Amino acid sequence: MAVPPIWNTKPFDQAQALALSRALGVSPVTARLLVIRGLVDPDEASRFLKPSLDQLLDPSRLTDLDKATDRLLAAVAARERIAVHGDYDVDGITSTVILRRALELLGADVGHFIPERLTDGYGLQAGTIDRLHAEGVKLIVSVDCGIRGAEAARRARELGVDLIITDHHEPDAELPDCCAVVNPKRHDCTYPDKNLAGVGVALKVVQALCRKSAKTAWLPAFVKIAAIGTLADVVPLVGENRVIAKLGLEMLTKGPHKVGLRALFEAAGLTGKTIDSYHIGFMVAPRINAAGRMSTPDIATRLLLASDEGMAGEAKALAEQLESENTRRRQEDQDILAKAKKSVEADPDIGSRSVLVVAGEGWHRGVIGIVAAKLVDAFYRPAIVLSTDGEVAHGSCRSIPGFDMLAALESCAPILSRFGGHKQAAGLQLLSSRVREFRQAVNAYADTCLGPDDLRPRLWLDGPLAFGEITDRVVAEFNALAPFGPGNPKPRFHTGPVTVVDGPRILKDRHLKMSMKQDGRVLRAIQWNAAEREHRLLAQKDGVEIAYTVEENEFRGERYVELRLEDFR
Repeated sequence: MAVPPIWNTKPFDQAQALALSRALGVSPVTARLLVIRGLVDPDEASRFLKPSLDQLLDPSRLTDLDKATDRLLAAVAARERIAVHGDYDVDGITSTVILRRALELLGADVGHFIPERLTDGYGLQAGTIDRLHAEGVKLIVSVDCGIRGAEAARRARELGVDLIITDHHEPDAELPDCCAVVNPKRHDCTYPDKNLAGVGVALKVVQALCRKSAKTAWLPAFVKIAAIGTLADVVPLVGENRVIAKLGLEMLTKGPHKVGLRALFEAAGLTGKTIDSYHIGFMVAPRINAAGRMSTPDIATRLLLASDEGMAGEAKALAEQLESENTRRRQEDQDILAKAKKSVEADPDIGSRSVLVVAGEGWHRGVIGIVAAKLVDAFYRPAIVLSTDGEVAHGSCRSIPGFDMLAALESCAPILSRFGGHKQAAGLQLLSSRVREFRQAVNAYADTCLGPDDLRPRLWLDGPLAFGEITDRVVAEFNALAPFGPGNPKPRFHTGPVTVVDGPRILKDRHLKMSMKQDGRVLRAIQWNAAEREHRLLAQKDGVEIAYTVEENEFRGERYVELRLEDFR
């Protein structure tokens, strides 16, 4: 990391961990991890370790959900034309796919519409309602968007089109006036799980449709696709999200898959592999996202909808198209990132502030969110990347823990043409002439709530773990805790002193590879993107304290434990 992190050890109750270890028959270190995650009750901890579909909550507990599904089933029965309106990211595309597929299986006359990032803009627009109405659509159901679509809802009402909104973004004080609004974040919604991704909310609709149509056997196939959107949207992996992600990954590994998903996995080199959250986050999701970022999201949507074996050739071509768009996306974001970093490092008006606000004429709007996330990684500050196009600037924002980006944008509302999103990620639009004014205003807000320590990354550790404690049993228990992500971070330990007995060697010009020894046991270790720290390890190979995660790798049929170093001192 460019900024040295502060090491913090998470507190836990030793007595609770011992009691849980005895009750569940798990190792003390795994019991400690469960207690740190707030899983003190043995039954709750057991359900966490062994998720099942029956842990999914009753969808009817979501406000307006029954109203929404009853209207959908009435439209199916009457053969009314239905349109599923999605969004151009992985969450929106997978939401569109599962709801459209479920309605098709129920016999609906259904199509879909996903806006194109550069021509249609974000979210539910009044113009789209006009377009769908002209095509004979009688019922529109949004997924992963629409919660702030009051104008679109008014237009639907004027045209006599019924509108159902399903979303998971933060609502305005007033909800759009439409047939039904399904969103666990509604202020009047008592649904216990507020953390669902957009595809999680769409899955609740599908779950209710399956139940009301006596087709509950269909549900697992939809959970499998919902897992992709849930993991890609980086929502907390607890509660229903954990059930969806864990079981979905198992089904994605096991197969069999429809022809479209199969072609996507083949293109990503994942055929026959044990699929985990890394594969989805860094191999599958970027390919699906590349469609919406670089050209049209319909490439990915058509691919995931492809179910007929006769479409194998078309599916292969679509997967190859995603591959080339993803390659183009990588080149584009690398170029813009280099320019953005140069702005931060060369201009004190940008680089010395708590929130990094960079802008460039004609920067590709499809990748500015990725660039913002990479600036956060590089400088550990909230980052806003703006693409100016004549008089208008479009922005993408990413934040750090402890800084509410949506609240920051709300404080700048008079300057912005539009904005929306979450605490950690958001989007905005403003006049290009007001970029400097916006930079001052968002930083004035940040200066009231961010101190110097907030701008240093914290390495949260789950306590000590010596090499001798890393047994086959412990590694298997760590695997049971997966998938990891927000709300369930990968277990991260510290130990020392250890001795570097082989290396460090620089790998691919960027990474450090080595072997380390403690109390007679030698383990392989790697630290990503740490080549510049090689001299520090060479200067003092003995007496190193390390912060690390435990990985299980396979090479030529041999399974072995490898440590991923997060930091050393």
